[in-house]
Amino acid sequence: MTTDATAGGAPGFSEKQYPSSGIRTLNLPECSIRVRDEGGKLTVFDGLRGRYVALTPEEWVRQHFVGYLIHYKGYPAGRIANEVELHIGAKRVRCDTVVYDGRLRPWMIVEYKSPDVTLTRKVFDQIMAYNVVLRADCLVVSNGLQHVCFTKDRESAAWRFADAIPDYAERR
Repeated sequence: MTTDATAGGAPGFSEKQYPSSGIRTLNLPECSIRVRDEGGKLTVFDGLRGRYVALTPEEWVRQHFVGYLIHYKGYPAGRIANEVELHIGAKRVRCDTVVYDGRLRPWMIVEYKSPDVTLTRKVFDQIMAYNVVLRADCLVVSNGLQHVCFTKDRESAAWRFADAIPDYAERR
C-alpha cells in the first residue's frame, strides 16, 4: 500500500510516527515535503530531480534546505541541481546540491549531513575537494541543525565565514 502525506505539520505524518526514519525537527523553516510510505519504506519527492527518492536523514535535510533556499532566500528552482556528478581524478563523486548563477556557472555548493553527524574538518575538506572542480564562490555545509557558510573574497581569494546564507539577490 502506498500513501502520500505532506510533512511539515500535515495530519497523518510526524517524526513520532516514524522514529527510526531520521525524520526530526530541524533548524530550518517548515516546508511542504511529499513523503510516501510504500509498505514501511519511506520515500520523499525531490522536485528538482522529479522523482521519489529514499528518505534518509541526509535527504530530509536536503529537502528542507532546498525549500529554504527557494521559498525564504529567493533562489530560482531552475538554478538548483541535486546530486551533481563530479570527477575528481579517477574518482566519481556526487555533490549534494549546486546552485548556478545567471551564466549557469556554479556559484554555491551545499553539502548535507544527517542531523546526527557533527560538522567537522573532514566535512569541510570534502566540500573543498568538490570546489577544486566547480570553483564556486559560496560553500555551505548543513546537518539541518547547524549551517555553516563561507564565501570567497574575489580580490584576496580568501575564504570568509558568513553570518548567514546569502539571499539570491545578495550573491556576487
